[in-house]
Amino acid sequence: MVVAAVVLVAALAAALTAGFVRARGGGRNRALRRRFGPEYDLTVARHSGDTRAAERELDERLRRHGRLKIQPLSGELRERYVAEWAGVQEEFIEQPARATADADQLLARLAHDRGYPSERYDEQVAALSVHHAGSVQGYRQLHAAALRGREGRADTEELREAVVHARTLFEDLVKPPHHGADGTRPHTHTPTHTHAPTPTQAPWAVRGGNRGRGDI
Repeated sequence: MVVAAVVLVAALAAALTAGFVRARGGGRNRALRRRFGPEYDLTVARHSGDTRAAERELDERLRRHGRLKIQPLSGELRERYVAEWAGVQEEFIEQPARATADADQLLARLAHDRGYPSERYDEQVAALSVHHAGSVQGYRQLHAAALRGREGRADTEELREAVVHARTLFEDLVKPPHHGADGTRPHTHTPTHTHAPTPTQAPWAVRGGNRGRGDI
């Protein structure tokens, strides 16, 4: 009887421990999903559906880059980047592969100026995924298209889509300080006027599906 009781107690303890671990793991799963959004599902897919491996990778990204200090752009530098991106849109009309490569390099420089690591592309993307999980995939698409374009393996439509999708990350990175995700300034801050147009006001922004010479 004593042996049976000991075995029963041990089994109950193991079951409770397993339940606690599962509950704790489920909470971590939800936290990572909330933090990374679509990036969570993309990471799981890259790990062939292995959720644990994907979550270990995302945890490691948070450990390395979660406390990264993001630097604001000066008004002058922001104006320069907005003008450069508009130039990429113009360049695309005549030289789509070169324009895509230029857009890829522009984003890398912009991310560097905002404080993201720039020694390695993979490390830069990992850091961006922590702070811009909803738009970093556009950067990956742009980088891959730029490589394919240099090798002559990408058609114009693929390149156009890559530049268009990357624009969301560009707008996030070039956004002035103290602006929210929607580009508006909270009422608690005193407005500061600059001469640079916001990205959505730029002449190359696509509106209603109608594209002018400066649009792609």
